[in-house]
Formats: sequence, C-alpha cells, structure tokens
Amino acid sequence: MLDRQKVSAVVGLLVLFEITSGFIQGAVAPLLPDLGAEMGISDANLNWVISVQLLAAAVSVPAFGRLGDLYGHRRMLRVALACVAVGSVLVVIAPNLPVLLAGRALLGPLAALLPLEIALVRDRLPVDLARRAIARLVGALALGGLLGGVITAGLHQLIGDARLTLAIPAVLAVICVPVSFLAVPETSRLATGKLDVPGVAALSVSMVALLTGISLLSSSTAAGALLTLLGVAGFAGWVLLELRTAEPLVDLRALAGRHVAPFFLCSFVFGIVYFGSQAPDATFLAADRDTTGYGFGFTALQISLVALPAAVAAVVGSNLTAVIAGRFGYRPTLIAAFLTIGATFLAQALLHDELWQLLLFKLPVGLAAGVALGAMPTVIAETADPSRTGITTALYNNVKTLGGAVAGAVVAAILAALVQAGGSTPTEGAYITVWLMCSLLCVGAAAAALFARRAESPAL
Repeated sequence: MLDRQKVSAVVGLLVLFEITSGFIQGAVAPLLPDLGAEMGISDANLNWVISVQLLAAAVSVPAFGRLGDLYGHRRMLRVALACVAVGSVLVVIAPNLPVLLAGRALLGPLAALLPLEIALVRDRLPVDLARRAIARLVGALALGGLLGGVITAGLHQLIGDARLTLAIPAVLAVICVPVSFLAVPETSRLATGKLDVPGVAALSVSMVALLTGISLLSSSTAAGALLTLLGVAGFAGWVLLELRTAEPLVDLRALAGRHVAPFFLCSFVFGIVYFGSQAPDATFLAADRDTTGYGFGFTALQISLVALPAAVAAVVGSNLTAVIAGRFGYRPTLIAAFLTIGATFLAQALLHDELWQLLLFKLPVGLAAGVALGAMPTVIAETADPSRTGITTALYNNVKTLGGAVAGAVVAAILAALVQAGGSTPTEGAYITVWLMCSLLCVGAAAAALFARRAESPAL
C-alpha cells in the first residue's frame, strides 16, 4: 500500500487532472456559436464538434480501461493526458473543420481518465481511503465542469475570440502531462492475459453506430433507425463474441449477477435523467409565457444562473458521498439519492409556475445527483475483480453515456409529438411528461439498487 503521508499529494494530482477534464468539457458548449461564426462552420456541422468527442470516448474508454488493467493504469493515464493535450492544442490552432474535428476526437480519452484513476486508488489505497478519494475525484470533475462553463464564458466576453479563449484549457491540459510524472504510483497488481482486440473493435463499432443512430433520429429518421438497428445488432454480436472468448474484454458472466447488474442499470437511468433533463429545462425557462402559456423568457445568462445552484450542490454532494455512505452504507445512500431526484422531478411536474419553485427544487436535485455520481462508480468498482477494475468502471462510463444518448432521442420525440395547435412549439404537457418520465425512471433505479445483492465490501 502507498504510504499514507503521500496519499493527499497523490490524490491531489489526480484531482487536478479531473478539474482539468471537467474544465475542458464545460468550456466548449458556451463558445460553440461564436466558434462556428469565426470558422464559417454551419450549425449542422457544428453539432459534430460535440458528437465526435462523444463517439471517440465510446471507442477509447473500454480500450484504455482494459489496457490499464493489463499494462498499468498510470501508464495509460499518461497516454490519455498526452492525447488530450495534443487535441486541445489542435482545437486552438485548427485552420478548418477537419483539423478541429481531429482535435476534438483526440479529446475522447478525457472520459477514460476517471476510470483509470478509480482503478489506481482502489489498487493502492485501503477501502476507506479509496472511497474518499473516488468521491473527491467525482467532485473535482463536477467542479471543473462548473468552472469551465463560467470562466470561459466570462473570458470570452473580454477576449472576444473563441479559439483564443480555448487556449486556457489547452494550457491546463499541457501542464497535466509533466505533472503526471511527478508522484503518481503505478498499479501494483496487473492483470494477466492480452487485450481482446476483436471485443474492443466490436464494442466500439456498435457503440458508435448506436450513438450516431440515436442522434440522427430527430433529423434523419431512416438513417438514424438503420444505424440504431445496426448498433443493437452489433451489441448482440459482441455479447456472443465475449461469451465465447477465453479472455474477453468484459467478463459478462461476472457482471450479470445481482451484485453488479442493477448498479449498471442505475447508471443507465442516471444518464437518461441527468442529460435528458438539461435541454428541456433550458427551453422551458427560455419560453415566452405570453406566447406559449409557460416559461419565463430568460436569456442564456439567466438560464445559467438558475442552473448554478444545482451545479454547486452537485459538487458538494459528490464530495460528501464518502461521509454519508460511510455512515449509512453505499447502497442505501444510492437508493435515497435516486428517490430524492425522483421526488424532485415529480414536484417540478406539479409546481413550475413560479421561479422560486424551480430554484427550491434545484438544491435537492443537485445534491442528490452529486451523491449518486459519487456512489455509483464506487459500488461498481468494488463489485469488480481487482484485475478488471479499469474495464468495469470504463463500462460504467459508457453505459451512462449511452443513457444520455437515448435521453436525447426520447426527449426530442416527446417535445416534437406534443405541440401546440398550428405550430411546432411544445405544449406545457410535453415538459410535464419529460419530468414525470424522469421521476418514474428514478424510482425504478432505486428499486434496482434495492434488488441488488449485498456485496462483500463493508458498508456497501
């Protein structure tokens, strides 16, 4: 085990990496319109600036996770940070869309950082310290996302150039590479075997096809449906391949038991609820009440300020996860978090006419979301075989991302189906339907966690 006197320093370095990761991910979204205007990129092509990183993450996360299990999580952490640094610089200096997309693709390993770090701390630290470290890492990621959106938006107001503003996170990414060589220890217990290349390829292609298909459903139904079906078929083929492989990428038999499968279902639901509620919340707040009968007519800045309490509460909640779960247990804490989120969405469906009502709901939903974010990777990591922590937590990340992609298609379908007469504006009932759906899904996730068989780890 690592000398406890060095724990704070080492975890502090990992926290720096997660703050940088969140900062980079949160910095791009508010700058997209200006970035497109500066580079002459159409709105349709601008969507690929976000999508290409998501697709690259779907490919790189499982590969980096398993390679970390086999050859060292610190080694793959350094490789991931190097990719991110190069990608960040490319984004800043890109003369055209293809180079910009190449840079964004190299940012895909950002999503692999947290699984690799979780595997490191689980390998090197006692259970209690590892749990606290994981909670701090998740909190750092949430904090970085919050700072990235707020700071870059403010800097852009002063600088006036989107790509020059993105040089700030690029500098942070470059700094992280030499920092990773300072004091981070390597994994002490490496897995035996080799990388399941066919499994990585099949999972990656299936994930890319499914995510792309889901994203296209609202704009190109035929192409989206075809890619979605191909993705589902690819997943089915991947499952058969893994079950027949002596050294599979993912030990599906081990993950199918009641001690872990329900928690993957929780992560899928969380992806739907967390990502699926963001866009409708923003459009609801922006709607003109005189025209639509609901909404507040808020600007982008006002919408960001309304979302700020939830973001801050999520950072606090994720950092408190180890303390709360240490007293009540991780599974009861996760159940309580999902029930709280579900109750909040139900309350929002019933009460949303006054701004104070929405602000009141933001605090508990943000706090509970932060706790859930801190608890899920911990329980999933602790149910995994130590030699497969990297790939198991990587799979958790992919499942959560898949939930977010599904949410985008489902929410878009609801808002497009329930529209006001003679137009395409969603009805108030469409938003209520989305919030009720989120509430029911959270209750289902709480039931799944309750159904899970208690694992061997203490206080789980």
